[in-house]
Amino acid sequence: MEKIEVRLDNKEKRLIPSGISIKEALEYFKKNPKEWVAAKVNGEPKDLSFRLNSPCDIEPIFPDSPLGLEILRHSTAHVMAQAVKSLFPEAKVAIGPPIENGFYYDFDYPPGFKQEDLEKIEKKMKEIILQDLPFQRKELSKKDAEELFRGMGETYKLEILEDIPEEKVSIYQQGDFIDLCRGPHLESTGKVKAFKLTSVAGAYWRGIETNPMLQRIYGTAFFNEADLSLYLSSLEEAKKRDHRRLGRELELFTQFEEIGPGLIVYLPKGGVLRHILEEFEVREHLKRGYQLVMGPQFLKIDLWKKSGHLDYYKENMYFTEIEGETYGIKPMNCLAHILIYKSKIRSYRDLPIRYFELGTVHRHEKSGVLHGMLRVRQFTQDDAHIFCRPDQLISEIKGVLDFVDDVMGIFGFEYEVELSTRPKKSIGSDDIWEHATSALTTALKEKGLRYDICKGEGAFYGPKIDIKLKDALGRKWQCATIQCDFALPERFDLGYIGSDGKRHRPAMLHRVILGTLERFIGVLTEHYAGAFPPWLAPVQVSVLTVTDRGIPYGKSVYERLFDEGFRVEVDFRNQKLGYKIREAQLKKIPFMLVIGDKEIESKTVTPRARSGKNLGTMPLQAFIDLLKEEAKIPTPKGDKAN
Repeated sequence: MEKIEVRLDNKEKRLIPSGISIKEALEYFKKNPKEWVAAKVNGEPKDLSFRLNSPCDIEPIFPDSPLGLEILRHSTAHVMAQAVKSLFPEAKVAIGPPIENGFYYDFDYPPGFKQEDLEKIEKKMKEIILQDLPFQRKELSKKDAEELFRGMGETYKLEILEDIPEEKVSIYQQGDFIDLCRGPHLESTGKVKAFKLTSVAGAYWRGIETNPMLQRIYGTAFFNEADLSLYLSSLEEAKKRDHRRLGRELELFTQFEEIGPGLIVYLPKGGVLRHILEEFEVREHLKRGYQLVMGPQFLKIDLWKKSGHLDYYKENMYFTEIEGETYGIKPMNCLAHILIYKSKIRSYRDLPIRYFELGTVHRHEKSGVLHGMLRVRQFTQDDAHIFCRPDQLISEIKGVLDFVDDVMGIFGFEYEVELSTRPKKSIGSDDIWEHATSALTTALKEKGLRYDICKGEGAFYGPKIDIKLKDALGRKWQCATIQCDFALPERFDLGYIGSDGKRHRPAMLHRVILGTLERFIGVLTEHYAGAFPPWLAPVQVSVLTVTDRGIPYGKSVYERLFDEGFRVEVDFRNQKLGYKIREAQLKKIPFMLVIGDKEIESKTVTPRARSGKNLGTMPLQAFIDLLKEEAKIPTPKGDKAN
């Protein structure tokens, strides 16, 4: 029998019979296959049933690894699809991928699934799991696959097959269920241990509004019940923190069907919150040497052609026509900033130049992806563009990274970093992309920041650093980004006069710190569960009277606090004090001042924190001093210009 050399985990080597499975090969290494979910063969994830026919390296995929969890969830999606087909034979299956924190599967089922249907599906899934059906992989020609799925009436699988260029495809079968799939999967359905179907929603096929509306069932799965229980608890907490619910309850922001989807309306308290953030942003940018600018909302289409947006971003843009001339409503702020830079001759001594704008932009997002404040069609970015000499580039990138670190610390966010490289659809030469990527990489390394690489996910004009912040529940959100661009300076022929008297090309950085104000406010609302710190709270103090006798003194307290610059409201209604306090707590107001006969007589106040803690009776000035300290706007640790 022919033997091949197999190396395990880049360490042990064994000669094993050619053609045996990974599971069988593990016996030669005295490893327990029950501890493995699957394996990597020369870096490619494979089922444990995969047969080894040539020398190779194999690595374990364990249950506690992200990939192990992904394989579990992918396998659970197949189990769910089998259960749905068993209960609802007329349903057609579309796609069922693993996603962060779970999985989903899309079905064409016009009657729609109800919440009680999820319970039936879960019950059927448990029966399938008890049968311990093996996940069997088969490879067949694309033509044979088309015949197979045509015979099954699975039209969505046929459409997927049309887009697959390879002549061979793989399918997986467990029991009587067959799915078009690359894999890998668990050994059998019995390996699925802990799962829960969480919700059902509508989703357009392939995210295109003109395509059929499908039914998407979401679920999650873990290797043990304890992890599942912990996750479901976090889901309940997330529901309590949902910014859409809190936005309504705290009267921050809303949307109106009459206005249209993806368009946010700020209510008075939300307007105050946004204004506080905008003031904070302007102040911190001015400290760091940025100059405030503002561009128009729409620009001639020739500019968008020149920049490449018309070729690479057109589907995300809106257009309008004025007197026979077409204009593009801006999805980004960069073009006006480029023209401001180009409006006069620049010297090397002028650089770096940093333009900052709280710029409102519009993007044509599909209705299926819109989500409260987190994904909208009109939003405002804390956008800036830095024009610098190539020798200043790394220093400027590091300065932006410091800025991000300062601001994330103020709001209590931890964060992760990703470096995204050149996508297939892009502009510019290989040389400028390599230069830009090298600058970003060097800055990250010099800052000592760990980062993941996302191949092919850069902007069409340059590579980028993305900052994924983590909120109080450990969820990740895309906010800050730094994009390094040599392509647009070249397209717009930007230049500066160097120390040698010759004309040179500047580098350009596109960057945001908070990202979009809408998304950041949504994330911030969930992060704090609506209980904003005093410096951010739209209302910092509520003055509550015990009886009508306290109204005159209550008004004087209100006026004093207002004159001191605090955001204060009054509650002089003829209601019980306990009711007023409870209502103020539900509004998440940081402090309440109780005005009763004792306070009137002694000219004092009795503050209570929203936590319910009574801070004791004190002179009004003492409370003002306390509030000034509590409501102090945080100072970033790097409070210096670059």
